[in-house]
Amino acid sequence: MENSNALTALRQELDWLEAVIAQCMATYFLQEEHEKDWMEIPLPDLSLNDSPYADMIEKWKLDIYARLAIALSMAPHLRPEMLDVFFTKNQMHDRGFTEFGGLITKDYNGFLPTGETLCFLVTVKHPELRYQLMELLGKEHILYKEDVLTLAETESHLPRLSGQLSLSRSWFNYFLTGEKLMAENSPSFPAQKISTTMEWEDVVLDHLVFKQINEITAWLAHGHTLMEDWGLSKKLKPGYRALFYGPPGTGKTLMATLIGKTTGRDVYKIDLSMIVSKFIGETEKNLSKIFDVAQHQNWILFFDEADALFGKRTQADSANDRHANQQTAYLLQRIEDFPGVVILATNLKANMDEAFSRRFQSAIHFTMPAVHERYQLWQKAFSGVCKLDESINLETIAEEYQLAGGAIINVLRHCALSAISRNDTRVNQQELLAGIKREFKKENKTVFITNKI
Repeated sequence: MENSNALTALRQELDWLEAVIAQCMATYFLQEEHEKDWMEIPLPDLSLNDSPYADMIEKWKLDIYARLAIALSMAPHLRPEMLDVFFTKNQMHDRGFTEFGGLITKDYNGFLPTGETLCFLVTVKHPELRYQLMELLGKEHILYKEDVLTLAETESHLPRLSGQLSLSRSWFNYFLTGEKLMAENSPSFPAQKISTTMEWEDVVLDHLVFKQINEITAWLAHGHTLMEDWGLSKKLKPGYRALFYGPPGTGKTLMATLIGKTTGRDVYKIDLSMIVSKFIGETEKNLSKIFDVAQHQNWILFFDEADALFGKRTQADSANDRHANQQTAYLLQRIEDFPGVVILATNLKANMDEAFSRRFQSAIHFTMPAVHERYQLWQKAFSGVCKLDESINLETIAEEYQLAGGAIINVLRHCALSAISRNDTRVNQQELLAGIKREFKKENKTVFITNKI
């Protein structure tokens, strides 16, 4: 597909939009040929045009209203001067026409279309179509489901159509080049893809935890069948929500990545430093970036240290308290509506808001490993090139020192560096104990060295 084909298709679509706008303005202001209907202006025939835009129109059988919405949202990118006509002033009130909609921001001098702008064009000759337009901009329309168009959310007291009508950057790039930009690759995207090289056989976990993990993987494998073919969508909320709780290093993040690896899904860890804001409305806006993109992907969303976002609500004694509670309510709604899997992880379950806890399909407790589990973890950790000296009693190490799997891996790293520094692969007793001491010191714990190892 030549780039010229793509540009030709977009140019023709914008030429049509320009003619539509001119006719709608003539109709509204009773200018010459005002009696004509904008719908009589022929749509560009793109059936022979080999371009991404033409292919999308054909594939989804988009009607005149959908094409008008896309062209309008594309105009600020390719032909912004076309929309300057909407700056026309209402002489009676010495201000713009409310019915034209639009946004003007400090960062952009041009006219940014809103839902009202589209509504004006569609209904100027046909007022009855305003209600049909709501369907076009609704969540069930293909343009929303595929994340092509976005009608920005507005405050609850503002008209729904006053939100900005915008075209996805990814789809815009696709229309131009045939390639989609991935929002998750942007530096401003507040989540990072995480993965693991480990396999299930590398993991040591309580059998009850494994059983609960298997329920999540079963949902990922059969959830669509249950919801659609079995009709459970009438009784159940979409998606699956799980809470992982327990001390650091017990495998919560590892389990999330292994679930993704097993089921062929990407796992995105939410960067709370890019989410939480002291400014009212900013945290919700940052979260929307994630949910709006993830809505159309097959991702697992992983919130580590989730109590920072989903902690207990307080009595609304101040504006800050009310803001925090509104934020929590917003998060709850977005998570409940999310059709995929959301995993929240916290060290302490008691820190979580009960409103969230009640809505988890599973709450999985990752406990500190017992003695026999610690023994297996030590065995697996030193099963490679780096090994423990044969004189070290591993059973005693497991019995004497209560460490989680993550801490044991940290000991391995320390010991491996020490061994390779002296050009060896064997870890001696002194190096092992030094590594254990370091881990206990991190938690301000005193370690008593036994003579039995």
